[in-house]
Amino acid sequence: MNTNRINSWLPSANIAGCEFPLANLPYAVFSCGNEKHYIGVGIGDSIVNLCALEEAGLFDELDLCLRDAVKQQALNQLMGLGHSHWTALRLRLVELLSKNTYQNQVEPCLIPQVDVSFHLPCQIGDYTDFYTSVHHATRVGSLFRPDNPLLPNYKWIPIGYHGRSSSIRISGEAFKRPVGQLKAPDAECPELGLCKRLDYELELGIFIGKGSQLGTPVSMVDAEQHVFGVSMFNDWSARDIQAWEYQPLGPFLSKNFFSSLSPWIVPMEALAPYRCDWTRDSADPQPLDYLDSKVNRDKGAIDIKLEVWIETAKMRADNQPAERLSKSNFKESYWTIAQMVTHHTVNGCDLKPGDLLGSGTQSGPNHEESGSLLELTAGGKAPITLSNGEQRSFVEDGDRIILKGYCGDDQLKIGLGQVDNLVLSGSKPE
Repeated sequence: MNTNRINSWLPSANIAGCEFPLANLPYAVFSCGNEKHYIGVGIGDSIVNLCALEEAGLFDELDLCLRDAVKQQALNQLMGLGHSHWTALRLRLVELLSKNTYQNQVEPCLIPQVDVSFHLPCQIGDYTDFYTSVHHATRVGSLFRPDNPLLPNYKWIPIGYHGRSSSIRISGEAFKRPVGQLKAPDAECPELGLCKRLDYELELGIFIGKGSQLGTPVSMVDAEQHVFGVSMFNDWSARDIQAWEYQPLGPFLSKNFFSSLSPWIVPMEALAPYRCDWTRDSADPQPLDYLDSKVNRDKGAIDIKLEVWIETAKMRADNQPAERLSKSNFKESYWTIAQMVTHHTVNGCDLKPGDLLGSGTQSGPNHEESGSLLELTAGGKAPITLSNGEQRSFVEDGDRIILKGYCGDDQLKIGLGQVDNLVLSGSKPE
């Protein structure tokens, strides 16, 4: 069902450039002045309480399993029901929010977004971070291996590593600068200290819906049947801790201290109009058969515009707005969502509802499209200058980093919300 030309009876959902028009309907989990969490869907400047809709009898025509799932305090149960149930719920929500005959019944279930507190949308059991931007991988590799930026496996395998789900938090939370072992190139021994090279990573979070069975790979044909939706994701990184620890097994304390998500999960159906062809340069290795399909080549990429903004402590003190550092697009990704899911399971690994895949830092082909300060500042050697004269090599205490994403344009926009977090000063353990 194409909802791009259907208006809602809620005026704020029809304003040009609104991030949550009827064509979006992203999911979130929220609370209102009490401890109970509810599943909600964004529409205009409001959020509609799905539990309240069910209790009002507005979901009576849906399957009992769906009616039970929307009354839960997290999305996992709904995620696990699968694509046909997600579609049925979406169609009913479009009906309720577009037909004037339902307005009087639905309005009591609407709450202004500014009046709610958001929470993690689901219980994240496992988290895998990928490395899908060849532009990011090449620029970072050039800093450490100028003669051989990309390792031989990069163009054959969707590279990823298993991350830590317990330290994933929601947009709006502040966190302290992390501590870890640091070793200067000319130092004889490492020392325990505060991270000096804190960085953001502009990523998408991809949420698994329907799970898979242990020992049963998910094919490219079925891969996206297991994907519930996407969110903005910041995989914060301590670059100096990472440099000392990452060999031979990869990131550890440099990545598990804090990661952050937008509260909103945009369903894959809302992104369907923005699918585009995915190509692989003829000079590059073509994917092995299990990672290739006609559908992936025709519609595997998604045109999602991504942005990084910074608000420094000085900007806040001077009442200056945040400033954009870079922008890029997910359609530039070297590997698609389907390829990530398929490769993740080819060895028989099972997926569960609520599992999270990070896309890896999304950088475009041009330097100014870099999705991290590590790239923008050439590893800190070429600091960037902000419009107020401040300079940044890496993120400083008091900085607020804001990641934004959306499809479409200023007339019809499908927003992924934003993830913003404030960095606080840390303290070295005694």
